[in-house]
Amino acid sequence: MTKDKMISVIAPCYNEEEAAPIFLREVLAIAANIEAGFEIIFVDDGSKDGTFGVIKSLAEQFAQIRYIRFSRNFGKEAAVLAGLEAAIGDFVVVMDVDLQHPPALLPQMYDGIVNEGFDSVAAKRSDRAGEPKLRSFFARRFYRLINKISDTEMVDGATDYRMMTRQMVDVILSLKEYNRFTKGLFSWVGFDTKWIQYQNVPRVAGTTKWSFFRLFAYSLEGIISFSVRPLAISSFFGILFCFLAFVGIVFLVVRWIMFGDPVQGWVSTAVLILFVGGIQLFGTGILGQYLAKSYLEIKGRPVYVVKEKN
Repeated sequence: MTKDKMISVIAPCYNEEEAAPIFLREVLAIAANIEAGFEIIFVDDGSKDGTFGVIKSLAEQFAQIRYIRFSRNFGKEAAVLAGLEAAIGDFVVVMDVDLQHPPALLPQMYDGIVNEGFDSVAAKRSDRAGEPKLRSFFARRFYRLINKISDTEMVDGATDYRMMTRQMVDVILSLKEYNRFTKGLFSWVGFDTKWIQYQNVPRVAGTTKWSFFRLFAYSLEGIISFSVRPLAISSFFGILFCFLAFVGIVFLVVRWIMFGDPVQGWVSTAVLILFVGGIQLFGTGILGQYLAKSYLEIKGRPVYVVKEKN
């Protein structure tokens, strides 16, 4: 394989002014050992610190660097999409700037596609060392749940870090949905994927932008995007409580006819009303989430807005 092949590395950034230069140095060191040209696309997702200034300075020093700057923070999914749309390489890599996605895996990924014939080579963590136990617990529960209620299989420990062929990237870009869950889209499009395991590593600099509640909201996004089973569950509860209500009415009528016993106990009645009302609100909330996603899709707004690029 000669240098006439190009690898595009997409690096979403949000407040990564310390990590960006280290990331670039590590990637360029690995790139020197791969028989392909490289371009590195930094996507500044509305950073509040000096990230964009650092990226722009690096772009003046290295011809391989391209950058895209958003007008505000649109989220990592938007940054990944912008990078995919801008990439011109024969192979495209998505990876984090904080070096929790080890650049040392790039040669193995490249070999998996070029010499082994895979369409994608993706990385997954073999452990969750250093991650809060509560976060790890819910992450495992999420993967178990999503694989039970969705037809799209998602691998536990899978990350966004992967190398893809141009064909696979073009198919992903053909999916024009506004609400994007990249992990699910990578799995949904299919293609032959090789998985590489690696040990979890800490950030090289800065702090994580993913709080527990942001990850929880992200997991809900994945469930709603790739399964309609919650709607079926909501319908099931509706049918169940209708049946229970019918049984309760029959029981009260029979008891009144046989024993003439009036209905007593306002506390139990209030509890039942609150319980059933809670179930109704739960079902309405599920339906509302799907309607909200449809509402955003129908609007047709752009996923992101670019302020500056080179």
